[in-house]
Amino acid sequence: MIDLSQKNPLPAPQSVSFWAAFRFWLKLGFVSFGGPAGQIAIMHQELVENKRWISERRFLHALNYCMVLPGPEAQQLAIYIGWLLHRGLGGVVAGTLFVLPSLVILITLSWIYLAFGHLAVVAGIFYGVKPAVTAIVFQATHRIGSRTLHNRTLWGVAITAFLALFVGDVPFPAIILAAALFGYLGGKQWPSRFATGGGHDASKKNFGPALIDDHTPPPEHARLSWVHSAKIGAVGLAFWLMPMGLLVSGFGWQGIYTQMGLFFSKAALLTFGGAYAVLPYVVQGAVEHYGWLSAGQMIDGLALGETTPGPLIMVVAFVGFVGGYLNEVLGQGAPFLSGVVGALIVTWFTFLPSFVFILLGGPIVEATHGNVKFTAPLTAISAAVVGVILNLAFFLGYHTLWANGFGGGILGGMDIMAALIAFAAFVALLKYKANVLVVIGASALTGLLLKLLVG
Repeated sequence: MIDLSQKNPLPAPQSVSFWAAFRFWLKLGFVSFGGPAGQIAIMHQELVENKRWISERRFLHALNYCMVLPGPEAQQLAIYIGWLLHRGLGGVVAGTLFVLPSLVILITLSWIYLAFGHLAVVAGIFYGVKPAVTAIVFQATHRIGSRTLHNRTLWGVAITAFLALFVGDVPFPAIILAAALFGYLGGKQWPSRFATGGGHDASKKNFGPALIDDHTPPPEHARLSWVHSAKIGAVGLAFWLMPMGLLVSGFGWQGIYTQMGLFFSKAALLTFGGAYAVLPYVVQGAVEHYGWLSAGQMIDGLALGETTPGPLIMVVAFVGFVGGYLNEVLGQGAPFLSGVVGALIVTWFTFLPSFVFILLGGPIVEATHGNVKFTAPLTAISAAVVGVILNLAFFLGYHTLWANGFGGGILGGMDIMAALIAFAAFVALLKYKANVLVVIGASALTGLLLKLLVG
């Protein structure tokens, strides 16, 4: 951190060219491993500490806004900062480059998985990776819960959400709406129980004067204008209606591509709490309702998503690719093209709302930040998300450790080696704070060795 007491402190950067920002966002798209925390840490180190394009307080203020929106907060933060620097085009470029490398890599890995997954080497790798993914989701439940559940009321919300899914099989949207309503009413009666705090509060750190500093007035394009907001809303709606109209005219309302577009449009509006929160909804729809892929394939896709840069929610591209590939939507003999189109459709409808939320809502929502009346429903949703993620962890654990069912009782039907890999991965993550990529790599190697040596 820079010592501001020195006689000649560093001057604030004078400007940032569009192409300098372009190069940074492109680089970020290839190195943004580590999930939201890792991605946000990279942006903080580069944009706040090193380049000083934005101050610590303004950075955290933008992050707080993104945290209360549905969607991947790290990508939305990139859109937000790109928008502040270079208007709407800057936001679109930042958000697109954040996910584009991940999309290309994931499509490639998805094709390799489907084309060569039957080979012993690939099967062995995924045998080790699946238990690691189960451990990762359990560890995510612990991490998010410790950050979210600050009192008994929020614990109660989390437990209720878990039981609603695990026992009652209640639809995910209903759980989110019920949590929001409870938070709204509870925020009026017991505001202290729904007050936000802990995660991204304002910081006293100062790394020197920044281009967008603590007291820098918002640029003209970031000020509230109802006319401009109406234009953004109209453009966002058009960008949803035009591709959806093409899908309906080309494949009909019941076509796989059309249903993917509609389903992931809804999923995009329910991703409060990050990718782990919406995955149960994706499983409910893509696996159990539509049957675009199996539960085992969903776990494999999550493993691929964990090992690629970009937001974890990019796993939806895997769902789109597998659904298009296996169903050969564009005709027999074109499975790869069908998969690519499916991945592109799913990605478009999943990430479009994030751009609209930032470009449309930035000037509006910032004015309400910190007001319990607005944040209490989101606090309750965050608590419910913990229970939802725990349910996902049990779902993954069942399909990994008891892939052939409970034959002979719980212990009798358990895959002991898979259970040991999961336990070791969980201990490495929780106790030793091991890197996710290291855990997945070690688990993959273990699975490969077991398959080659034991069979």
